[in-house]
Amino acid sequence: MTYHPKSDFIATMIERGFLADCTDYQGLDDALTSGVQTAYIGYDATAQSLHVGHLMNIMVLRWFQKLGHKPITLMGGGTTKVGDPSFRSDERPLLGPEQIDANIAGMQKVFDKYLSYDDSDTGALMLNNAEWLDDLNYLDFLRDIGRHFSVNRMLSFESVKSRLDREQSLSFLEFNYMILQAYDFLELNRRYSCILQMGGSDQWGNIVNGIDLTRRVLDHEIYGLTTPLLTTSDGRKMGKSQGGAIWLNGDMLSPYEFWQFWRNTTDADVGRFLKIFTELPVDECDRMGALQGSEINEAKIRLANEVTTLLHGAEAAQAAQATAQGLFTQQIKGSSFKNENKFGQGAIASGLPTLTLTKEELGDGISVVQLIVKSGLAKSGKEAKRLIAENGAKLDDAPLTDAGLMIDAAALSSPIKLSAGKKRHALVQLG
Repeated sequence: MTYHPKSDFIATMIERGFLADCTDYQGLDDALTSGVQTAYIGYDATAQSLHVGHLMNIMVLRWFQKLGHKPITLMGGGTTKVGDPSFRSDERPLLGPEQIDANIAGMQKVFDKYLSYDDSDTGALMLNNAEWLDDLNYLDFLRDIGRHFSVNRMLSFESVKSRLDREQSLSFLEFNYMILQAYDFLELNRRYSCILQMGGSDQWGNIVNGIDLTRRVLDHEIYGLTTPLLTTSDGRKMGKSQGGAIWLNGDMLSPYEFWQFWRNTTDADVGRFLKIFTELPVDECDRMGALQGSEINEAKIRLANEVTTLLHGAEAAQAAQATAQGLFTQQIKGSSFKNENKFGQGAIASGLPTLTLTKEELGDGISVVQLIVKSGLAKSGKEAKRLIAENGAKLDDAPLTDAGLMIDAAALSSPIKLSAGKKRHALVQLG
């Protein structure tokens, strides 16, 4: 990148590693220096929570607002009914209106942590594309909008081409998705003077379609900007762990587990992740990322604290760190969880994921394999049994070797701790 931007936003995108491509660097840079501008990112409501894979673009919106502009979070109440086929091998399952609305409500909780929604010039807007998509007249839409799209060109986009090259079916429903997303950009430009769509690099084709459509229909100059596909240094897609997606809603993934995910960052990724997922000065991020040996662990703790504070608050970050330090202290001492904990059992219990059983659920007893699954430490009984067989499970910090062990009310007279490996833990208690 040899371009030297005048706008703070473009400069920040380049400096912190957010920028993959832009349709017109000079034009966008000039627009951003001429006054407050509006940009959006779209989010289809395919789950009840956003996950870590969304966090990079959420931070882009946050920086856009911090640097004096107006962000829009566009919820895909309409487009979710179709499903984005980009780089997928099969069609998304179709969701009903009630599930879509519930998913949007869950996602909104996350955006509230990162953006300020108010009536100021730079106050963020939360919009839903069902507002204009639900009432479209099909024939009018075909005549007024469809005529601007070339099927030949749509087939050439890599997101579609890769699917067809593998001879995997692409339904007419899915094929319409890119037209609807392009129409979103047109409507946002018409209604809110939005000049910029941002998204992951896999959205390049959809973004370009929206720019072309808006220029044809309204003759307005608008822009697109993409962020890179984020992978860890060992090539894994960002946001996945052995336990599944790293959700951003606290009721789907505890603040402790979220904190621990960042604490376990690979050494080579620390500096890069500090620049992307925190607001620390770039020089400080580079300094911490260059640390070696045991010192890099302090940088990882700083990363975990900063990212967790943004999402869950400073108290949750501090509690998660205290919980992790308490567990580490127990491992060093070889002490019993129930009898010896320098932070006290309450401190541990407040941070660890906790499974609370009713007396009815417990009955005369429940197998430890079931508890491992119910507490989220394994996805299935088969996986839990394999964990025990491979000496990867512990009960109150003691090796768990009997997959047939039954846990009764007497064993749960006080909470018990289950562990999967060295870093994943959960409490089980009787309600």
